[in-house]
Amino acid sequence: MTITQPKKAGLLPRDFQLTTWEALEPYFEELLQRSISSNAELEQWILDKNQLDMALGEAMSWRYIRITLDSSDQESAEIYNYTVEALAPNITSYENKLERKLTASPFVESLAPERYAIYLRGVRNAVDIFCADNIPLATEIQMKSKEYVKIFSEMTVGFNGRQMTLQKATALLEEPDRGAREQIYHQIHQRILQDKDHFEDLFDILLQKRHQMAVNAGFDNFRDFKFRALGRFDYTVNDCLDFHNSIAEEIMPIVDDMNHYRRQMLGLDKLRPWDLFVDPTGDSPLRPFQSIPDLINKVIRSLSELHPSFGVYLAKMQEMGHLDLDSRPGKRPGGYNMPLMATGVPFIFMNATNSFSDLRTLAHESGHAVHSFLTRHYPLKSAKRVPSEVAELAAMTMELLTMEHWDVFFPDPEDLRRAKFAQLEFVLKVLPWIATIDKFQHWVYQHPDHTREQRKAAWMDTLHEFSSNEVERRDLEHYSEYLWHKQLHIFEVPFYYIEYGMAQLGAIAIWQQYREDPDTTISNFINAMKLGYTRPIGEIYEAAGIRFDFSRENVRSLGEFVRRELEQLMA
Repeated sequence: MTITQPKKAGLLPRDFQLTTWEALEPYFEELLQRSISSNAELEQWILDKNQLDMALGEAMSWRYIRITLDSSDQESAEIYNYTVEALAPNITSYENKLERKLTASPFVESLAPERYAIYLRGVRNAVDIFCADNIPLATEIQMKSKEYVKIFSEMTVGFNGRQMTLQKATALLEEPDRGAREQIYHQIHQRILQDKDHFEDLFDILLQKRHQMAVNAGFDNFRDFKFRALGRFDYTVNDCLDFHNSIAEEIMPIVDDMNHYRRQMLGLDKLRPWDLFVDPTGDSPLRPFQSIPDLINKVIRSLSELHPSFGVYLAKMQEMGHLDLDSRPGKRPGGYNMPLMATGVPFIFMNATNSFSDLRTLAHESGHAVHSFLTRHYPLKSAKRVPSEVAELAAMTMELLTMEHWDVFFPDPEDLRRAKFAQLEFVLKVLPWIATIDKFQHWVYQHPDHTREQRKAAWMDTLHEFSSNEVERRDLEHYSEYLWHKQLHIFEVPFYYIEYGMAQLGAIAIWQQYREDPDTTISNFINAMKLGYTRPIGEIYEAAGIRFDFSRENVRSLGEFVRRELEQLMA
């Protein structure tokens, strides 16, 4: 099986390297000035532009990867800053000129809809919302938002005589010693509070600049502007509000029941936030792997049991050094899969701390990686650049489907039962948090002139709506008021978060089908993911055999399925 994609001759030389704007501009200028006198010439122009887009995208992705691996790497930081401050504004300006050239071509209407309809929809949308005044604003926002990552990546706490990252400290909340859990919980949140004023100042700046971008582009608020910028053609703001309501009404009662069970199993009068991650049996945390290589090898085995090619893909990434998984000081928090579309082999970044959640994270990012491989055959970048609602469906689904093969991690049946319970508990409990973050952002950007006190009140109201009545948070309000500071998406990628919830619902539906008919489900899943972004979101979900639906009825059905599975694991 050939996996990597050879460089093809075209607009760019085979040895093309991204350096300065002066070296890059001639390629844009050639596309801008080229005469197009036939349908065939227009298609070749699109392919040449696409080659440039993918080469630049991959080069810029590597520059981002390097600054996330080590925030103290000054050389990588300078290169990245040059990319954002010098290259990106010029590229954006030329991109708009090229998009206008394309949409104005008399041959554009003759392009085959099955190949170009989704692509042209995105191009026309970009032309519609473009505003030259927003180019410098976008640069300022991107540079400013990186301050969040730098602050968070350098946070450490001391425990038992050693300093550790917040990611590693959070893993200690799984330990059976309740006193130690409470201690580390306070240390983590006290450390975050030390920078609360910095985070508040930073967000005020981002809020103002984002609102100005929206006004410049002719929108009343940043939320409405961002919906268009994200290309949310296939659902509306009201669908998001339906999602919030469905989670509050149908999922929160199940979460309350799960927390009631947890409190009883732990023998507690009151369940506190530091009791939410320990195993309900009170046992020591699950340790599904011994080292990073062990984690990788076991995930490859579980992927291979799901479908042979899935394991091959991750093994290829390991061979090429496209996995950076351990947590260390100076490394950005969180995890991601970076699609490298020119090469065709993505890169996975995460912060493993020898915890059960590391297994979930690598399974999740492997879903993104598999998706990248399944779409690598498309010539157009737009077909490979799937919307988040579909990308996260691939990732969330992989978490649940690989769970059926977790015996490679947990040969002991009791450990396997505990692992499956922990996964399904997480699947449901993350939905209210997603709804909280999304609903809060709707309020924030619809009220751009709010004060910090008003923002705090809006956050607390939203948090309360999606908080379990079974968890006692008395005397912890000073932490709760700033819990949103922990969510990177709010600072770096606003409104990119509800997609996780939408995809989680879809993943549950696919898993439900897998339990009944594994072969057909995997075939449907692969066929749907192979569509990339050549069809509307709803059609891609239909190809997977599920619905893109956030109604209370659908959410109730999916929630009850997971509840039944949990009850079987409790028996």
